[in-house]
This record gives sequence, structure tokens and C-alpha cells, in this order.
Amino acid sequence: MEIKDLKPQRVFEIFDEITRIPRPSKKEEKIRAYLLDFAKKHGIEAKTDAVGNVVMTLPATPGHEDAPTVILQGHQDMVCESNDKSFDFNTQPIPAYVDGEWVKTHGTTLGADNGIGVAASLAVMTDPSVVHGPIEALFTMDEETGMTGAFGLGDDMIHGDILINLDSEDDAELYVGCAGGVDTVATFTYSRSFAPKDFRYFRLDVAKGQGGHSGGDIHLGRANANQLLARFLFNISRNHEVQISEIDGGNLRNAIPRAAHAVFGVHTSRKEEIVAEFNKYVATIGEEYGDLEPTLELTLESMEQPEFCLDLTTSASLVRALYACPHGVISMSRELEGLVETSTNLASVKMAPDNKILVTTSQRSSVDSRKWDIANRVEAVFLLAGAEVKHGEGYPGWKPNMKSPILAIASDAYKELYGITPAVKAIHAGLECGLFLEKFPHLDMVSFGPTLRDVHSPSEMMHIPAVERFYEQLKLILAKVADTKK
Repeated sequence: MEIKDLKPQRVFEIFDEITRIPRPSKKEEKIRAYLLDFAKKHGIEAKTDAVGNVVMTLPATPGHEDAPTVILQGHQDMVCESNDKSFDFNTQPIPAYVDGEWVKTHGTTLGADNGIGVAASLAVMTDPSVVHGPIEALFTMDEETGMTGAFGLGDDMIHGDILINLDSEDDAELYVGCAGGVDTVATFTYSRSFAPKDFRYFRLDVAKGQGGHSGGDIHLGRANANQLLARFLFNISRNHEVQISEIDGGNLRNAIPRAAHAVFGVHTSRKEEIVAEFNKYVATIGEEYGDLEPTLELTLESMEQPEFCLDLTTSASLVRALYACPHGVISMSRELEGLVETSTNLASVKMAPDNKILVTTSQRSSVDSRKWDIANRVEAVFLLAGAEVKHGEGYPGWKPNMKSPILAIASDAYKELYGITPAVKAIHAGLECGLFLEKFPHLDMVSFGPTLRDVHSPSEMMHIPAVERFYEQLKLILAKVADTKK
């Protein structure tokens, strides 16, 4: 069966179209054009703002004009991760397919985060069976890498009273809070020196880790490829002089790094010792991670002598800082059982022009002071290593409102449809809701979505039956709101 033939058919037809449209973060031109063309085709009023957000406006079903205006919100962009380095997210469609009850891909992220939320909004806008009050559909840009759209949302773009965020990932759950976050970037400046001729050079690869969402999956304890790389380099540097020629790991601030590599050299007389230490290291990592990382691969191969290496001081400082940098869960919430309160992700290590190495990290917390505390701890590690450190602007969390009217309506709708009272939760991930609430403090908000697994990784998949439940719940919520008055 093809994706476009799945039920609810209107939702999956649109989702199938979206998978064919390149939409990396900060490169949303094609999906924005699709949205505007969609609106024109269906006679829906649409507008954009200076940063590229799109808002569509749909009048109420006759007789429900006095109901509160509902904002349906999703984001245009997707995380682009692939096992195939040749895959080009800027030009190629997502290779999505149906596997039993799941929509999966062949080695790339699926983009159901948040393509399915966008598809559901568009389906509502064109579904004559849906009873609703006035609707505004907001599609923000660059949610995944900077929440640029939410930060820059024009003051006159939305006028609704209720916002339904369609960017959550678990059926039978309603979200009423999220973590705030900030990025911390360390910059090392190195001097180049000619690679010593009496050294033997190796390429160390950490590959095929599980990765995952740096918020939603951080509590699972999956391997961080950057730290596994640094751990080995640090271990051998205690007894051997190590010359690093090349280093690279991870890609995105909001994804746990799945792969990393380094090209390094040691004195020729130490070659056999390094190979022996590597074999021991592989065995150790295998014991530590076991079934948690079934596909993880560590390899060491001999390399030709490179032309240049980093200077020894920077090499040592970089390795020590990467190894010492905190990663993972820092603290758990005392208010909501099982919720990660504070975490940090050692996201990427990249060599840049002008003899620079950029180390990107991302911190999250539902407590603003603790978000900055862990960000400052990360800063302190890299300052000690001699790096220049800068923090991003950060984004606020979303404080739960357990007396929210739309929360009660969403819960009642799910129970009425499926006989189950959905769980009410907060999420350890960044939703745009906190930013919306700062700008529009009157908004009543809730977030929900169908079951997605392994988002932000090439293993991302979406549960088909959950999509139907999600859409039916959304329609019933809109019908219930339509029966109320402002």
C-alpha cells in the first residue's frame, strides 16, 4: 500500500506530497511556496511575514461565527539526518514507505516531525465534514535550529484565543508544558604545523549509533559519538603524544550525535600499542552499551601521512574539553515523575575556515535558572580549555496550566472517542508554545500528535493507526470549541 492510500486519506495524501518537498531548516522556500499554492488552489486566505511564517485563515462553519478562533500550529522545516552521506535533502524526496502499521524511510529522517502536523492542519482547512469556528493555521519556519519563526512572528499574523500545537509525538497524551533551551558554542583557534614524518597515522570512526532527539530521547542513555571519540583519544594521550589532523562529529544541536571521526598520529614506535588499546576499548564499549546500541561500530584504520596537523596544545585542550564536557541528563523533575528537568547535548564538532574548530552544545531545562546553570558549566569547561564561548539567545519554557479550558476539551474529546482519559504531561523538548505565550499571554494552549518514534534520526517512524486517532480527536476538539462562545 502507498502512503497516499492510507486512512485518513486526506491527511496522508497531503503528507505524501510534503515528503516530496525539500524543507531543511533555514531552507523552507519550497515548502512555503507549496503552502501558498495550496491556499490559492483551495480559495483560502493566506499571508506571510518578514521571516517566512505562513498563516491561513478559514471562516467558521455557518452558525459558529461567534466561537473562539482556534490557531492550528505546526512548523515547516524538518531535521535532516541520513545514513547515506550522498543523500541530498535540498533536492531529493524523502524515501518514505509503508511497513505494516508504520510509515518508515530508507535511511533518512522521515520528517513526520512536523510534516504530519502540517498535513493535519491542511486537511482540516479543506475537509467539509469538519464543524469549526474561525480557524487560523500557523506554519512557522526554522523551528528545529533556532525557532526563528516563533521569535520573529509578526504582531498582526494571528488573532486567535486558543492555540493547538500539533508537534507532539505520543498518542493518548496531551502536553501542557515544555523545556526552555539555549545553545552554547565553543570556538578553538589552532595553528597548523607540518605532520611529523616519524608518526603513524590512523582514522578512528564511531558510526551507526542510535542517535535520536536530544530532548525526547536524552534519558535513554544512548551513546554520544563525540564523547566516545574523545574518550579514546584522551585515554591514549595520557601515555602517547597524539597529533590530530582532522576531527568531525555530529550535525545538529537537537540530535544526539550518531557518528564522529578523527584522523590522528602517534610515534611510529607506538603503533602496535595503539592498536592493542583500541581493541580493548571496543570490547569495553560493547560491554557498556550492549543492546542499547546494537548497530554501533568503532573502527581504526591506517592512513597516509596528512600534510598538516593541529598544534599540540590545541589538540590536547580540545580532546580534554570534549571528554570533560557534560552530556545527558543533569537532573529530573521533582514535580512530574519521570520528566527530565535539565539536560545538555554535546551536539557537534566541526572544523571551520580560518583555523577554527566549532563545538556546538545545547542545554534544556524546565527551570530557567537551571538552564543557565548548566549552560554556564559547559562554558566553564571550554573556557578552561582556552576556547572562546558564546551563548545563543535561548528560548523560554512553557509553564503548565492544569486549569486550561482547551486541555479539558482535548481530554474529553479523546475519552469520548476511545474510552481512555489521555495522560497530561510536560515534554523535555523545545516547543514554540513558550515563545507564543510570551508574545500573546492570553493564549490558551495544548499540544498533541500521533505516535512517532526515533525522531531526529534515520530510524524515525510514524504509527499509522495513531494518525487516524489524532485526526479524529482534532476534528472533535474543533467541533466542541465551535459550540462555545467567546
